[in-house]
Amino acid sequence: MRRVLTALLAVPMLGLGLATGAVAAQAAPDPDLKIDSITLNKTSVAVSGLNTVPVTVTVKGTYDTGTPEDSKTPVNVILERTGGTGQQRTLFSTNLPRLTNGTWSGPLLVPSTANGTFKVTGVLTGPFFPGSGSMTDPTPYAGPSLAVTGTHQPKITASVSPRIVPFGSGFSIKWAVTDAQTAKPYGSRLRVVLGTDNICAEYFGPGYTHLTDTNGTVTKAYTSADAEAVNCLLLPGNPASIGGQGLVVARPGIVSATPSKTSAPVGTLVAVNGSVMGSPSACKVQLQRLYGASQWRTVGTGAIRQSGRFTVYAQPAYKGLIPYRVYFPKCYNYQAGVSKAFYIRGI
Repeated sequence: MRRVLTALLAVPMLGLGLATGAVAAQAAPDPDLKIDSITLNKTSVAVSGLNTVPVTVTVKGTYDTGTPEDSKTPVNVILERTGGTGQQRTLFSTNLPRLTNGTWSGPLLVPSTANGTFKVTGVLTGPFFPGSGSMTDPTPYAGPSLAVTGTHQPKITASVSPRIVPFGSGFSIKWAVTDAQTAKPYGSRLRVVLGTDNICAEYFGPGYTHLTDTNGTVTKAYTSADAEAVNCLLLPGNPASIGGQGLVVARPGIVSATPSKTSAPVGTLVAVNGSVMGSPSACKVQLQRLYGASQWRTVGTGAIRQSGRFTVYAQPAYKGLIPYRVYFPKCYNYQAGVSKAFYIRGI
């Protein structure tokens, strides 16, 4: 569950930033790579649907480590978004082969999900697989810009069954890929990647593929273990996916709580220990006391530890039997829940 909460905190649930590929921060750029120039053969492109449009990228410079393998080392050019509203935040060229001693050249495959303006910001020595990181940081280079007009961009939706997945149970997700502009399917079977956990972040090309039906839908059954991770649909691309959607399934809020004492002098603090199933340690619980016949009011809060356990403190305010309960507000993918009522007698 640690990885679930980490993913929730780090990744937007709409359009996986993971799916676009991310360069792992390392010590420094490759000292053996020197960039003289980077050019694009186009300054603007129009892309529709699930197509990609090639833009030729040419890098001039030197790469010399003193080994015969230098001539086989490709490079990847990175472009970062500077404007626009497309899903992709970063574009990667394909692995550009070294054509001559000082020139690499090859295609950047631009998807409709880029829609906006991108600028060349650096170069990595390859081969590079987005999501898996690199041995070095990119070599910075302020290069040309590319304007992308993306139309009929794909929209990815997901329906989980059951909607709230019980602990220890499997589930299924019905994924759908439609044209965001028309709200209709593209009309053909689409190749997609249905991934779990690392596959959602470490896309390695066109493997792990499934086919939708002609309505753009595909349903997959998942195990109970898959409920502990991010699940995703990615649209295959080269070298990075051209779009994606990720989710963590909803979980019930199951709370238990027991007071350390069932009676205590008025004003005395009484520890109430309990747990929330699933160990949502980034969340909190509320100790509530019953006022009147039906009004529960919060009288204390407590943090959930990594073990899933918590401690809150009740303080009997008067002599007599006082009803309490522990309330767990909705937090991340955990639904709200409440413990059984318990009683502490003020004496």
